[in-house]
Amino acid sequence: MAKKSHPIRSLLHPSRVIIPILLGLGVASFLLYNNLKDLRFERTPDGLGNYSWHDSNGNGFPDLQNESEFFISEKGNFKKITFQEILASVNWTWYSTFWIVAALVMMATRDVAYMYRIRVLSNNELSWRKAFDVIMLWEFASAVTPSAVGGAPLAILIVNKEGINVGRSTTIVLLTSLLDEIFFITMVPVLYFLMSNKNMFPFESSISLFNLHTGIKLVFITSYSLILFYCIIISFGIFISPAGFKKILISLFKLPILKKWPHFAIKTGDEIIIASGEIKKMSASFWAKVFTATYFSWTARYMVVNCIILAFATVKSDPLLIYARQLVMWIIMLISPTPGSSGIAEYAFSVYLKEFIPNGLNSTLAFIWRIISYYPYLFIGAIILPAWIKRVYFKRKLISFKKD
Repeated sequence: MAKKSHPIRSLLHPSRVIIPILLGLGVASFLLYNNLKDLRFERTPDGLGNYSWHDSNGNGFPDLQNESEFFISEKGNFKKITFQEILASVNWTWYSTFWIVAALVMMATRDVAYMYRIRVLSNNELSWRKAFDVIMLWEFASAVTPSAVGGAPLAILIVNKEGINVGRSTTIVLLTSLLDEIFFITMVPVLYFLMSNKNMFPFESSISLFNLHTGIKLVFITSYSLILFYCIIISFGIFISPAGFKKILISLFKLPILKKWPHFAIKTGDEIIIASGEIKKMSASFWAKVFTATYFSWTARYMVVNCIILAFATVKSDPLLIYARQLVMWIIMLISPTPGSSGIAEYAFSVYLKEFIPNGLNSTLAFIWRIISYYPYLFIGAIILPAWIKRVYFKRKLISFKKD
């Protein structure tokens, strides 16, 4: 008589992993294919295009993927084109290939630095393999749900499923967020000292924030102030008085506008208390390692753009200035809705970095940036997610099954 197959064993059959991987890769490929087919409008020399622009949403600059902003014109200065056609028009050379490869290396360097940091934060309880899975799944979640779900709760779950208890998982994710914010608030004064005011904030740059037109500099100062305030408050809660922080938070959530979510205040306060107990045990060498990894990872992230621009640059670029402007734009977009529904990359390339980009290549470089910094995480996530789920959710059940 044939031995009956256990349901746990059937769940761990290779087909249960291969099929989801193929489905995930199919979805990622479909998204990339659709993005290549997306229509957009590209600026041309005056009179050589067949479309003209009118500011229908009142944000002060063309939203290149919004057809309602363009109308047919015999002597216009825009043309309609797909991203596939844009990429096909690029004149690839060995020089450009070298810098695109360098951009990929910078992305890999960024991820390795993230992996190293999360290993240090976990006191090396996470192996390099587990750290890779955590970072890739974290990035995958951000790619597919950039704001709808929120990164922190999902990150805590991912770290927890790798065998780190909930309290320490909370501490790791909270510290990760705090370290990133500290990078921003410390690098800005340094770069502002090195760069002139005019260079960091082009006088003609402006954005629409909550239907109000305002300058880049004012929005930047507002966003920077909020980040600084966040760091001060969280640092107070972690390093000085976690119990006092919780009491203040609960009091704030008694206000009429916040009283519907008292559980959020209690949960956040508890997380701060847990994190405080863990963090106060950390040594000086621990802080040196995590700060070094943080600055290294963000620098590598911003160098990706420098490499892409160098791949096609026809004029001399300023790597430090490009780095500074990316930092400014990133801080602004933390509180600002992206102008005209275009993305951060689109805005940064088409407006904020335009002086370094050859004419007609704004869209090309923006899309190459998206291919390098966004799509790899969709494909990697699609590959490792099913295997990770099998490992973290069914491993204990399998061990228990074998013991039985």
